[in-house]
Amino acid sequence: MTISSVKVRRAAVAAGPPLLVWGAAAALQLLMLAWLHTRPDDWLRAALTPWDNQFYVQIAEHGYPHALSYDEHGALAGSPLAFFPLYPAVIAVVAGVTGADGADASVVAAWLASAAAAVVVHRLGLRLYGPRAALALVVLVFTQPMAVTLWIGYSESLFLLLAAGCLLAAHREAWLTAGALALLAGLTRSTGAAVAVALAVAAVAATRRRRRVEWRAVAGPVVGALGVPGYLAWVGWRTGRPDAWFAIQRAGWQTAWDWGAATWRFLADTLRRGHDWVPMVTAVLLVALAAAVVTALLRGTWPPLAVYGVLILVLTVGQTNYYHSKPRLLVPALLTLVPVAAACARPPWRTKVPALVALALFGTWFGAYMLTDWIYAI
Repeated sequence: MTISSVKVRRAAVAAGPPLLVWGAAAALQLLMLAWLHTRPDDWLRAALTPWDNQFYVQIAEHGYPHALSYDEHGALAGSPLAFFPLYPAVIAVVAGVTGADGADASVVAAWLASAAAAVVVHRLGLRLYGPRAALALVVLVFTQPMAVTLWIGYSESLFLLLAAGCLLAAHREAWLTAGALALLAGLTRSTGAAVAVALAVAAVAATRRRRRVEWRAVAGPVVGALGVPGYLAWVGWRTGRPDAWFAIQRAGWQTAWDWGAATWRFLADTLRRGHDWVPMVTAVLLVALAAAVVTALLRGTWPPLAVYGVLILVLTVGQTNYYHSKPRLLVPALLTLVPVAAACARPPWRTKVPALVALALFGTWFGAYMLTDWIYAI
């Protein structure tokens, strides 16, 4: 047996536990969707290709428009240009290889990315917290509230894979690999900026620790920082309007930076006078996730992971996007789940399995409900 075959076998064995968790989480999520769906036929395809999936598929099949879009009243409207290009490119590749249509290819791409993300998240957890916490982290990531978006034709699963991969490479000080992954994350979602900043923090810390500057530790973060501004600049060039991407976000999805004013109003109004259960649960979840971030910071989380998670939280609550979308946007943050995952490193499995099962049942049910019964886009 050659050295390379031994490495492959070891990698396959190491990938077994997280992939088993991923498969169990997928089965549980599908059962929840089957239980809650309201469509008499083709319910699974409809559940896995909702709302914004149409934009990803449109880009994959027809490319981006060459100009801004306007409604019948002449007002600026939402456009595929709001969506970053890497996930649609992956959809196009999957469709070309499998012969599937765009919608089906988008689901296949998301499932492949989520499976790979389970393995990478597990490896990151092993390096930071040990085997028990690493496996618990995978359970929490794939069963948290709105983890359902890791199974549908959205870009969250691909972004999670790239972000976790960048953090793992940075922890290994593989700077060029980390830079390439950060670049790809920046071409997947605007929150790729958080990945780039986390990589820069890791490189600066390593440089200070070694007391010398290595060109790879400089090149990696520089390359990683190009994704988000590069795409925003391209949209501006394509439309002839420098702020086009931000204008499209405001027009199509009511998303703009307001330093958290809209989120604060939502929390204050809901917690004081709310009576509908979805806003109430969403408000409680946002408070709980913010508290988890503070807890993770106080317990001394690895700084790049801390920076990444905090920036994801800040970018989510600091904008005016729909309140019911915020739990989805926080799914790839990782930092929000660290305190519970770390706590699972100590007790025996018989004491933590009931808690993890309860969290998994609630998380998968909540996501399935929001996907099948909630009337607004997530």
